[in-house]
Amino acid sequence: MKKNQIVLSLEQRQELERFSETGIHSAKLIKRAKIILALDTSEGRKAMKQSEIAEQNHISRQNIIEIRKTFFEADSVTAFLQRKKRTKPPVAPKVTGDIEAYIIALACSKPPEGYARWNLVLLADRSVKLNIIDSLSPATVGRILKKRNFSLT
Repeated sequence: MKKNQIVLSLEQRQELERFSETGIHSAKLIKRAKIILALDTSEGRKAMKQSEIAEQNHISRQNIIEIRKTFFEADSVTAFLQRKKRTKPPVAPKVTGDIEAYIIALACSKPPEGYARWNLVLLADRSVKLNIIDSLSPATVGRILKKRNFSLT
């Protein structure tokens, strides 16, 4: 028996088959289940060659090796069939509701001396000068104003 040979129990095989046949899961996870089923050698089955699996699923052989490794590292078939949990939290948005409110209030105020009206560059620069935010692009100011249906004209 090979060291990294996949031998599924009847319950594991049934769980993988149910998972891959229902069609309510992500395509990536269904493909992973099908790959493990193709590599299964239980009950006298012959595992497909990695090159065949790779060609059939339009993935690399290295990808198959990683899927096999992940399967062996998983605590259970259920854990293997779930998306990987984030190790880092997502990056918090730089522009919060308070900052948006300041920018909109600034856009509603009188424009600086020498200007007839506010523009995106002026709003971004003034927001930084007033220490509302450490840096801000005119494009971000435009997205903020557009999101709130605010027009500078």
